[in-house]
Amino acid sequence: MIKVEPDQVVKHFTASDGVQLGCLVAGKGRPLLLVHGTAADHQRWNPVLPELQKRFTTYALDRRGRGASGDSSDWSFDREAEDIVTVIEGIGGPVDVVAHSMGAALSMEAATRTSAIRRLVLYEPALVGLPAAILDDILPRLRELLEAGDRDGLVQTFMLEVAKVPATQVELLRSLPAWQGRLQASHTLVRELEAGRGYRFEPERVGQIRVLTLLLLGGDSPEHVKAGVEQVHQAIKGSRVAVMPGQQHVAMDTGTQLFLDAVLGFLTETK
Repeated sequence: MIKVEPDQVVKHFTASDGVQLGCLVAGKGRPLLLVHGTAADHQRWNPVLPELQKRFTTYALDRRGRGASGDSSDWSFDREAEDIVTVIEGIGGPVDVVAHSMGAALSMEAATRTSAIRRLVLYEPALVGLPAAILDDILPRLRELLEAGDRDGLVQTFMLEVAKVPATQVELLRSLPAWQGRLQASHTLVRELEAGRGYRFEPERVGQIRVLTLLLLGGDSPEHVKAGVEQVHQAIKGSRVAVMPGQQHVAMDTGTQLFLDAVLGFLTETK
């Protein structure tokens, strides 16, 4: 059961396989879809929601397997990308999209399938540039933690060794209410990383994206993340890169104003 604030409503959209996809909706203005990453749920956006909701009607999606959304046994990257298309077109375009990590990788694929996106913000899309050796090393250990029921250890190990979030920032995340949502969603983590082993970045396909796109990058993010963002930048014609100094993968928590300045500046510019 998710917590719904008095100023929020839950809206559901029906995926192609019948799964219900839930969004927490609040605010007033142009529609803005927020798509979280792996080992997270809609609460990932809590630090930035108050400011975003002053200018937008925000749709904070729970991707399948989390919170307000249902799930299915036949998960795939392609199905989740199609989920995002379903939500975007269900909201009614044009919709601005802000997406993080795995959510950014999925939204990037979704953007090749729909014309209902107005502007697209991708914060360090997962999988692009990720060395296969990282997944080969970590997946067996993550499976063991999942089978042992050690959800906290599972999420911490992912954060430290895959997302490369510094230990001090992981401790900050553990202190936030949203950590419980991460633990509840942790069963989805292994399946998403397993899908990542077969992921191949296709510049020609991503180059089909025609919407204005902003790529967010932490100035202190690992080199493979920077290389991945550069690949996406080169593929999407006219895309921009905004580097957030001193940040890595969780600037919503550790550099909230930097994140908001970059996102709002891009989404509200008039040119």
